[in-house]
Amino acid sequence: MKKAIFFFFIFFFTQISAQEKLMFWPKGEMPNSKILSSKTKKKKVLAELKEPELFAFLPSVKERNKMALIIIPGGGYSKLTYDEGAFQIAKWLNTLGISAFVLNYRLPTSEDLIQKEIAPLQDAQAAIKYLRKNAAQWNISPNMIGVVGTSAGGHLATSVSNISKDYTGLKGDWETISTIPDLAVLFCPVIDLGKFAHKGSRDSLLGENASAEKIKEYSNQNLVTEKTPPTILFHNQDDTAVPPMNSILYYKAMTKNKIKGSLFIFPKGGHRFFVTDKNKLSENWKKLCADWLFEMSNK
Repeated sequence: MKKAIFFFFIFFFTQISAQEKLMFWPKGEMPNSKILSSKTKKKKVLAELKEPELFAFLPSVKERNKMALIIIPGGGYSKLTYDEGAFQIAKWLNTLGISAFVLNYRLPTSEDLIQKEIAPLQDAQAAIKYLRKNAAQWNISPNMIGVVGTSAGGHLATSVSNISKDYTGLKGDWETISTIPDLAVLFCPVIDLGKFAHKGSRDSLLGENASAEKIKEYSNQNLVTEKTPPTILFHNQDDTAVPPMNSILYYKAMTKNKIKGSLFIFPKGGHRFFVTDKNKLSENWKKLCADWLFEMSNK
């Protein structure tokens, strides 16, 4: 498998000064790439990305606790809606003392890839390894690294939560670092790729003619085991893009396997959970989520 250089860019926003650009993989260690040129648009929506990016949002040292969350934006596996769907959540998490890292991952629609459907998972696994390996740098705990997934990002978050096989190919001391997060927060997640699928996400990830076997394999309610990390899910009943049955199926599988967690379905709000939402009922997700994260940090 051909390899290329994989860089993670870390920037500090608002009151945090910019950090140097960090090389994530050792030179030549990024798998699954043909090393093609790409056009990247740095706007609110990212449609093509060759080299994954990680943006760090850190609370002040005095306010910082030991938890860190990797935020995985959605976009149907064809783009990345990382502004409202990730950056705002990261800044909100900072108010709770939680370090947040927004992951812009390679999309399976990229022509740069050899095996398209595993590229997002490789990037998510690598990001978790990286934070655990370098936890002391940010004064966080390597045993309190979680993921936050929105929409298709929720599919990736549940993939990395349940797939124990290490697809990064990293050797040496990297091999001993787990790729499974310690907890997960999901907002209107894509879970099922069958009956209740978001068709755009499924087609972008698996292709328009995916077999029944492949669809079942990537429907993440089928992956839940007793080793799945604690998870909290938020969905809106009137979500017509990703039916709430996605969250219900995942929570049902969690219950079957005795996984700690919670599921909240609000009557309206559509396909979104933004920090700036003014819906008086669904905006309660912030308190519910904060309380749950506090409980997890003190378990």
